[in-house]
Amino acid sequence: MNIKINNNVYWANPGETILTVAHREGIKIPTLCYMADLTPTGACRICMVELGNGQMVPSCAYPVAEGMEVQTNSKKVRRARKSIIELLIANHPQDCLVCVRNGCCDLQDLAAEYGVRSYRYVGEKRSGKLDLASPAVERDPEKCILCGRCVRMCHEVQNVGAIDFVDRGFYSNVAPAMNRSLNTTACVYCGQCIVACPVGALREKSYLKQAWEAINDPDIHVVAQIAPAVRVAIGEEFGMAPGTISTGKIPAALRRIGVDEIFDTNFGADLTIMEEATELIDRIKNGGKLPMFTSCSPGWVKYVEHFYPELFDYVSSCKSPMGMQGAMIKSFYAQKKEIDPGKIFVLSIMPCTA
Repeated sequence: MNIKINNNVYWANPGETILTVAHREGIKIPTLCYMADLTPTGACRICMVELGNGQMVPSCAYPVAEGMEVQTNSKKVRRARKSIIELLIANHPQDCLVCVRNGCCDLQDLAAEYGVRSYRYVGEKRSGKLDLASPAVERDPEKCILCGRCVRMCHEVQNVGAIDFVDRGFYSNVAPAMNRSLNTTACVYCGQCIVACPVGALREKSYLKQAWEAINDPDIHVVAQIAPAVRVAIGEEFGMAPGTISTGKIPAALRRIGVDEIFDTNFGADLTIMEEATELIDRIKNGGKLPMFTSCSPGWVKYVEHFYPELFDYVSSCKSPMGMQGAMIKSFYAQKKEIDPGKIFVLSIMPCTA
């Protein structure tokens, strides 16, 4: 079928949404709640477009029709989007300068794009208690914009369902059941909710304070271990092209800030291969549970514990590569260097929140 977007004719397939066609044709329509591969909900209304009859519809959830006429950037559309952004900001903490997402926040970017320079709406704001109990994920309900991306990611992709919408109306928020701490749920700390969150409502648990305290303590011997994936991914944070290998730069930077020794977790991976292979051979010889699943990922192990406890005996009893290398640093390395293990601080730089 043919539809007209911004006075140009484009081909569309039955069942597609306006947003899908627009993105395929390189036409920009801003979104907040939309994520590819997740069920569209039209919750944020940022993707509103104007139909030929003047009706405003959410392009992420509105199906195309033969002869449809769409305007994606009319004065009416821009005014509506700006008002929505202003309303979202009115119910949002005004702490952008100290927020971990400052400079990489979708809401902040949209505010800049649509010229929101002041707080036009003033009123009661949604409040919530900061949830810091989880060892991997921090949750700040006051920054949540109710886009639902984290909820759909947790339910539809990860099949965990640790969080969902709770309460109604002005008091609606995203949280575990009964507004409990995330640490009391079946959360496996995969971190995909953090990836999905467009603002700072969900973020990685930070251990920077403990790391700096150890580095600045002359009595503590700081040993860093770096996962193989980090050397390929971390360069993007410093303006390098995606995939740039930073193997030489990372140790130089760590030494400059005061880290005493640096190891590659590749060694821990080699240990894991040997240990898991030894365990597999033992199971085969002695009639153990087969097949045997790897235990490299703590998130995977926790997932089995929660959702498939009947299969837990099939999971290898070995630690993760990071865990093995940490144990070696505290034992073998400490013995060789004649350092009290209690005086060694192991700083693990990993690509995964789990």
